[in-house]
Amino acid sequence: MRSFKTEGIVIKRRNYNEADRIITVFSKRNGKINIKASGVRKITSRRSPHIELLNYSIFSLHQGKNISTLTEVDSLNNFSDLKKDLKKIAAAYHICELIDGLCAENQENEAIFNLLTKTLNKISNNFNLKETVYEFEIELLSLLGFHTFSISKIKINTQGLIEGILERKLKTRQILLQFTS
Repeated sequence: MRSFKTEGIVIKRRNYNEADRIITVFSKRNGKINIKASGVRKITSRRSPHIELLNYSIFSLHQGKNISTLTEVDSLNNFSDLKKDLKKIAAAYHICELIDGLCAENQENEAIFNLLTKTLNKISNNFNLKETVYEFEIELLSLLGFHTFSISKIKINTQGLIEGILERKLKTRQILLQFTS
């Protein structure tokens, strides 16, 4: 058993037991990892604000048999401008759903981490949401090797391609379309 630090962005969370939470983080060095955050749902928890969705933080972890356990966490960027606007939140959640669904666990991919941070910054800084999300989808599919795209002006149906890969409908797609239309 070992302890280690990694920086990453919280892309998913779910409640576990009475006071715990399981978070999914896309990290710079470890790829997508699940982390058990014990006691963070208690009112007195000092770690809970640092592990909210879309927070970019440094995580101190203890590697267990099945899942890493959070020991300490410090936020680097909480993307507060992004979290103030429903349109931006819809785009960011869609991006998180894609990362969670398409990326394998425990496989380092710094290019995807850089793409994720760059895209969240673009969304936060009021770039064209529809175009930013489309560019993200194209680049993510290319980086993961699911498709090679030519530099043509033809728009590709990324939704159909991604849903075919995942073999399920995207949950955030309808919400995203309502806000970006």
